[in-house]
This record gives sequence, C-alpha cells and structure tokens, in this order.
Amino acid sequence: MKLENRQKKSLSILFIIFICLFAFIYLLTNAGKNIINDITSDSFKILASSENKDIEKVITDYFKNKGQKVEIDYAGTIEIMDKLNSGENYDAIWASNSIWLYMLEDSSKITNSKSTSINPIVFGIKKSIAENLGFVDKEVYTKDILNAINEGKLKFVMTSATRTNTGASSYLGFLQTLAGNPEVLTEEHLQDPNLVTDITNLLNGVTRTSGSDEFLEDIMKKGSYDAAISYESSLINLNKTLEKQNKEPYYIVYPIDGVTISDSPLAYVNNKNESKEEIFLNFQSYILSKEGQKKLEEYGRRTWYGGINTKADKNTFKKEWGIDTAKYITPIKYPSSSIIKQSLALYQTEFRKPTHTVFCLDYSGSMYGQGNEQLVNAMNYILTEEEASKNLLQFSFKDKITVITFDDKIMNQFSTEKGTETSELIYRIQNEQVDGGTNLYDPLVKALKLLSTENSDEYNLSIVLMTDGEGNSGSFSNYKSQYKNLKEEIPIYAIMFGSAERRQLEQITRVANGKVFDGRSNLLEAFKEVRGYN
Repeated sequence: MKLENRQKKSLSILFIIFICLFAFIYLLTNAGKNIINDITSDSFKILASSENKDIEKVITDYFKNKGQKVEIDYAGTIEIMDKLNSGENYDAIWASNSIWLYMLEDSSKITNSKSTSINPIVFGIKKSIAENLGFVDKEVYTKDILNAINEGKLKFVMTSATRTNTGASSYLGFLQTLAGNPEVLTEEHLQDPNLVTDITNLLNGVTRTSGSDEFLEDIMKKGSYDAAISYESSLINLNKTLEKQNKEPYYIVYPIDGVTISDSPLAYVNNKNESKEEIFLNFQSYILSKEGQKKLEEYGRRTWYGGINTKADKNTFKKEWGIDTAKYITPIKYPSSSIIKQSLALYQTEFRKPTHTVFCLDYSGSMYGQGNEQLVNAMNYILTEEEASKNLLQFSFKDKITVITFDDKIMNQFSTEKGTETSELIYRIQNEQVDGGTNLYDPLVKALKLLSTENSDEYNLSIVLMTDGEGNSGSFSNYKSQYKNLKEEIPIYAIMFGSAERRQLEQITRVANGKVFDGRSNLLEAFKEVRGYN
C-alpha cells in the first residue's frame, strides 16, 4: 500500500513538473514572438509604387543615418489600392500619382500628402526609328504617333493599363488628346465612334504588355523593341545602361498636345501613432529638402514644379535623348474618378489589342488533393467573367484562350475563340484526372507551335505554365530549339507551386524573356498577377 502511495506521489510530481515545463516553454516561445513583433512594430512601414524601387537607397540611407528601422513593400498601382482597401497596415504611402489616393474607399486616413517630384510619362522610340519618322527635333502630336502605327511603321510595349500607373495614365492621356482635349472627358466622348476607332487602332500598336514598370525596363535591356511608353526617369536610366552596352538609346518624344504627369506623392497613413507621425514628417521634410531633391534628380526625377529648368544636370537630362528641360510640357487633365473607372473597364473589354493566351497546366500525381483544388479554383476565377471583372482581369469577347493539360505527357487540349465563353473550358479543367509524372517541355513546344501560326498583328501572344514539381521528362534542348525557330518573341510566364524547382522555371522563362511568379503561398494571387502580363 505504501509502495502504491509512493508511486502515485511520484506520478503527481512528474505531472506537475511536466505542466511547469510546458508552461515555461509556452511563455518562452510567446516571449520570443513578442520580441519579434516588437521589432516589426518598431519599423517604419512604407508601401511604395514599384517604380520607386530604383530610389530605395535614398530611403534606406536616410533611415540608417537616423538609426531607425524601415520596411518597404513595393506594389503596382491597383495592388496598392487593394492593400489599403483591405486594411493592410502601413505608416506611409509613396505612390505614383495623387489621382489614385482620391480613389481609395476611405481616403480620410491619408494625410499630409505632398508631391515629391514630377515624372512625365512619354514615348521612348529607338533613335533611328524616330529619325525615320521625322520625330527628332520636331513637334509631335498624338495623331502623328497614331498615323505611324496605322501605317505599320511603329510598334511599342507598355505596362498594363489596369494594373499600373504608367499604363493607366498614358491610356487616359490618349483618350484625352484623341478626343480633342475637351475641358472635361465625359461618357459621351467614350462612346464617340471616332474616338473608339482611334484608341483601338493606337492600342493595336502594342506588341507586349508588362504588369510592372520594373519588368518592362528589364525586358527592354534584353530584347529589341521599337518603342515603349514609360516614365521619363525610367527611360533615362535605361539609356544609361544601353550606352554602357554600346546599344542604341531611346529618343524621348513628348506629344505637344499633352503629356500625362505623375506627381509621386508621399503621404502619411494616420493610425493615431504620434511617434510614427513624427518620423514621417521628418522623412518627408528631408525628401523635400535641397539635399533630398538633388538625390531624386540624380535618378531622373524632375524636382522643379514651374515647368522648365535651364540648370538641370545635362548628364542626366541629355538633349541627344530628346530631353529639353527648358521647354514647357503641356500636362493632361485627368477625368473624374467615375470616368477613370469606366475608361479602364472599356480598355479591358473593348479597346485593348486582343490576346491569345495558352495555359499549360500540371495534372501530375503530386497535384492530387489540395493542389488540384487550388489550381481549379484559380482557373475558375480567371475564366469567370463576373469574378475576374472585379479586378479588371477578365478576358474580352475578342480574346482567344487555349488550355493544354499535362502530366508526364500531353493529356488534352481545349480552347475557345471568345474569351467570354469559357464554361466548357471550366468544365474540362474541373474534370481532368491527376496522375503520372511531370513533363514541362512537350506542352511548351506544342503551345509554341500553335501560337507561331497566329497573326501577331491581330493578337498579343503569351504562354502561362503552372507546375508544382520538377520536370522529370521531356527535353529542354528541344524546347529551346523550337523557341529559337520562332519569327517573333512569345513570352512565357511560369507560376511555381508546391515543390516546383525555381531554377528550372527560370531557365525556361529566360529563353522567352519571361518571368517566374511564386504561387506557393497563394496560387490565386499569382494567377491574378500574371494576368497583368498577358
């Protein structure tokens, strides 16, 4: 009996020790979490437009000198609004254009907004082409550019009008000038048959669309494109790189009837935190100081607000690149928020150049279960007009869509000639069987052969590859050889998921001047992002 009591007592003591140990580990773990959270909360968080990435050093140097922590998240124009509308927490916004701040669902929290620089959105045209078109040292109107496109003498690349500020602002500028520069752009103007014809013809000159300004600049360094619509500062930095590589620079053209201007506002997000507000005001004062403005000017930003500057750095703002800082630029008037929204919707459904997109989707055995479910849900969203239109990602009735499914071989191919008629595609995607290994290359070869027969003057072409694993069959050399035989570039975008091998996907997309998107944490968001590129 005594032995039994001692055993019970020993068990009780062990139980108490276990509880104390568990409590200690729990407290220690959560204390660590709190320390991490304290460090994060101490950081000053800035949400910046992606085009501000080139001035990141200006920001980080300032906070380093102050002994303060800073976190910078970069996003496209529409994504910035989505983040803020969904309640994500930031201390400051460094946006591309003030017009987007006014379009937030709750703009009352955005305070102390001040313009930090002026950045015209312009045409950059290879200088030899600009000379042939008679655009060098001449006054050029938007109609002159339209005529060059209609005559087949000019094609250009641009960022997405529904995802980026440069794309949206330049598009709104085209509408304004092609409508004859009315005092206010109205719904009646958007329905004018002449304007509809002109804007459609102008956008038919687009050969490729990028979802970000940063990526557009990257592909222009690698590829050969006649022209681009971009920030003046981006073209300046691009030309500096091209000159170092002994390549032909771009000549910058400012249409005389109006240029869209971005004012790069730096604003405070009022979360009722006095210490963060003080940090913001000091940072903003520095950026607007003589020293801060000089640093921005070094990156090609115009830091004067009166229209002209005869003393701008000639090594940055080079006259031989078409830049004349002593010449006044006529700014475009932005329309009301409702007209902006209506214009962007019309761009997506009516005005933009049609696309033919091929989705190569992985149905290998490793996709069984949750992986396949997420893929089906993502494709269902992208292909359902009502859902995709909420983020201006929907296909139009003029678009073509092809889906190629694969495991260790090509399984099936199905398509639609009208991007709004997708119910059959969705049904087939939902009912494909998951099995086998992973052959990434054969479906790409098949997609390239299909798109190589398409008329690129009528459609912008692209391939989206989605995989959750490493390709273990098929031939990379066969794919590469097929790509080299193409007459024109067809970009390939890869979405990695699960245990997909990034290096393998980067090897694939590098051949096609494409890009890899990470869908491991959120496959649907990756599909949304890639839509800005095709």
